[in-house]
Amino acid sequence: MRVVATSATRILAICGKCGKKLGGGFGGDAGRPLGKVLRQRLTGTKGKRATLRIVETKCLDICPKGAVALLDSAQPGAVLLVARATPVAVVMARLGLDRTAR
Repeated sequence: MRVVATSATRILAICGKCGKKLGGGFGGDAGRPLGKVLRQRLTGTKGKRATLRIVETKCLDICPKGAVALLDSAQPGAVLLVARATPVAVVMARLGLDRTAR
């Protein structure tokens, strides 16, 4: 087993199956996946040196209707269900993120 050092201190895992069922549903035209919209709004979430990683996973086995399941490593024990067309600013506020941090 190997251990690889990372600067990531927080991970957002977004259910890929939920995202595909919705066919996007977020952003200005409500046609983009939640992960892509969050990455666009947040700085420093790309590359090896990112402290916040946004990853799309396989099915989280929660399967909400009309929503995307999201796990936040900063909030263990809770799964956020983000309804389609929820403003990204509301999602970011709920996660405690601002545009310039992380």
